[in-house]
Order: sequence, then structure tokens, then C-alpha cells
Amino acid sequence: RAIEADIETAAKALEPAYKPRIHTFIATSDVHIDGKFKKSKEWVIEQAIKAVTKARSYVNDVEFSCEDFGRSELDYTVEVAKAAIGAGAKTINLPDTVGWLMPHESRKCIEHVINQVRAAGYDAVFSVHNHNDFGMATANTIEGVLAGARQVEVTVNGIGERAGNAALEEVVAVLRTRGIGKCNILPSYIKETSALCSRF
Repeated sequence: RAIEADIETAAKALEPAYKPRIHTFIATSDVHIDGKFKKSKEWVIEQAIKAVTKARSYVNDVEFSCEDFGRSELDYTVEVAKAAIGAGAKTINLPDTVGWLMPHESRKCIEHVINQVRAAGYDAVFSVHNHNDFGMATANTIEGVLAGARQVEVTVNGIGERAGNAALEEVVAVLRTRGIGKCNILPSYIKETSALCSRF
């Protein structure tokens, strides 16, 4: 969370890491801003900047997520993303936190944010993170790649919150067999990893 204590705890845990990254987030949808925070949109942007700035004081690689992107107002999301990049975020994650988007909506929304952020002179690696509440996590992840995302957040065996998240093996299979994008996952290890996860 975009909370000082959380970021400090993450930084401490990462002290021995070879490639440390802190991933911080704050909700950007009106549902959360009004219902959970009971604050203004300006407050959310201020918290995002503070969180990214603090995380950057510990590590060079910071990822920032606009939580509940799927239900967030797009132009506001662009403003939050620009603020996070300006504060030092290298990756901007656009998560469909409640699995709300349809695949065609996902692609359109992600393309809009990426294009508008870049048109304003900002850039980062854009990432997607999809939930399977409606059974479309993999489809939405692929649409995110087609929209310009260069990082996808996936799971082993689809295990994740609620109904799960996009499954690594499905996403890799689609990317490779349909020639949609390159990834450095070695498919020969997927079965072994899946079995290990199942066993644990």
C-alpha cells in the first residue's frame, strides 16, 4: 500500500535482494476514493507521489499500480500515472482488480492510458494484472499485451485472489503459439513448477 510503514517493511525485506523492486499501489476508482478513503482525487495523487518517492529512496526499481483501474476514470488514471512516473516509477501497472473489464474494453482502456501518458512526454514499462471473477483474466492479459503492455503479472496454476488470476501457462502458450509477443519463460519448466506448487 501507499503507506510509509508498508514501504519501509518492504525495503527491509529486500536488503539482501539481487534485483530489488518495490511495488506500491493506491486505488484510483471513484468507488474506492469516495467509499474507502473518503478523500479527494488530489489526495490520491499526493499519496502516490509520496509512496513512489519514498520507495525510490530505497531502490531504483519501483512499480506503481492504479488499483481498480478497471473501474477508474481513464483521464484521471493518466494523471496519476504521469505523477507516479514523474516521482520515479519505472513500471506502471494497470490492474483490473475486481475482474470487471471485458476483453475489448480492456484493450481500449489500456491503449488510451498508454497513448495519453506518452503523448504528454512520460513513459514507463506498462504492466497488466487481471483477475478471473468473470473468467476472462487470460483474455484480458492478452488484450493488454496487444494494447502495448510489456509486463504481465500471472500466477502458477491460476491461483490468486477470489476466482484467481491469469495463469502463467495459458498466457505463455497464447503468446508463443499465436506469435503475439516474446517472453523469456522456458516452457519446459512449467510442468515441474506447476507440480511443485500443487504439492505445496
